[in-house]
Amino acid sequence: MPSKEELLAKAKKPGEDAMRLHPFYKGKVQVLPKCPIRNFGDFAIWYTPGVAAPCRAIEAEPDLVYEHTNKGNCIAIVSDGSRVLGLGDIGPEAGLPVMEGKALLFKYLGGVDGVPLCLDVKDPEELIRTVQCLQPSFGGINLEDIAQPKCFRVLDTLRNTMKIPVWHDDQQGTATVLLAGLLNALAVVGKAIGKIKIAMIGMGAANVATYRVLKACGVDPRGIVACDIEGVLHRGRRDVEEQQEEYADKWRVCLETNGEGVVGGIREALQGADVCVAFSAPGPDIIRPEWVKAMAGNAVVFACANPIPEIWPWEAREAGARIVATGRSDFPNQVNNSLGFPGIFRGALDVRARSITDEMAIAAAKELARCAEEHGLHEENIAPKMDEPEVAARVAVATAMTAQEQGIARLVKTREQLHDDALKTVRAAREATQLLMREGLIASPGPAS
Repeated sequence: MPSKEELLAKAKKPGEDAMRLHPFYKGKVQVLPKCPIRNFGDFAIWYTPGVAAPCRAIEAEPDLVYEHTNKGNCIAIVSDGSRVLGLGDIGPEAGLPVMEGKALLFKYLGGVDGVPLCLDVKDPEELIRTVQCLQPSFGGINLEDIAQPKCFRVLDTLRNTMKIPVWHDDQQGTATVLLAGLLNALAVVGKAIGKIKIAMIGMGAANVATYRVLKACGVDPRGIVACDIEGVLHRGRRDVEEQQEEYADKWRVCLETNGEGVVGGIREALQGADVCVAFSAPGPDIIRPEWVKAMAGNAVVFACANPIPEIWPWEAREAGARIVATGRSDFPNQVNNSLGFPGIFRGALDVRARSITDEMAIAAAKELARCAEEHGLHEENIAPKMDEPEVAARVAVATAMTAQEQGIARLVKTREQLHDDALKTVRAAREATQLLMREGLIASPGPAS
């Protein structure tokens, strides 16, 4: 068993490697052709004069844009840099490495072409209008790292006004993967989702959406005790009530949850809880071991702040938690959005869905849970691994089939078609990267550590 010092050193290493390798590659994504260039004469096909023919065809029939261009496999990854990871409002330039990383994950895990777009805007109306103007060029929009409360208005407005799917991964993606992990964790510890007590630590974009999804899946709101930076949410929180127009979702949590009238802070919220769902500030001392000790037996702790969880996993386990999950890949039970969004967008794009609904996200979560279950559930395996191409393909199928059932898909495909197409696309993306590495077109950084 590694010592605490060794575990801490391991936890710090990704950041050290990132500082060495980001400047080495000067970014993580690039644009490469997807059409053949047999000789320079081919540019007469791909550009002028030949390109005028598909332009005229699209003008006459706008939906042909999906046939003649990459729109159907291309999304914009949009951020204003106002809440990047757990780093706060660091601005659009400082947020660009994250958006490039997101584009890398979209391509390698889902075969989706993502374009990082960090916008120098702060006003939510300007952000909304800018994204609306992007609609002709993209098959979908992934909103990223936008502070609350404007993130809620931006998402809701865009979902209601655009004809392509708009998704805020910090909200919907987080809720999807958390639900998958929770379903399997409860199976391991033998507890029913409708009878558990949950402490929700942090009530930003992630937990607001998670709360909505948990309710839809049978969690009793009265058994939830939510806690923001000012303390436990309850009907007497006048500060939230006075801002209920701006923080409508948080005020709804005040009214619907906390059936026992708990007051106080994180310590009190965790008292007797079966599950802790934490999406708050980076730790490691946001949640203390003695508070975990006061949770119910067979407790489950999701400490999902990035880049440092609210409590180190080994400390939570020593305090009595049976299952501990984080958002990091260097610890067991990574409950990370990367398990969800590549496959969800793959499925939405493959049927040209007009939106990504909560029902599509829940279907994706249940499929993710099944993927892990088939490998055998235990305390350190409640979620699938991102290195399995089959996971994204199966999530894509679940998402696309639900879109068709809801009548928001422009195309109709069978389950088999969706699975085969998704798996082929994901494998092609991975094989292309490996080919570039073998040929030295992506330089080697040295041996993997």
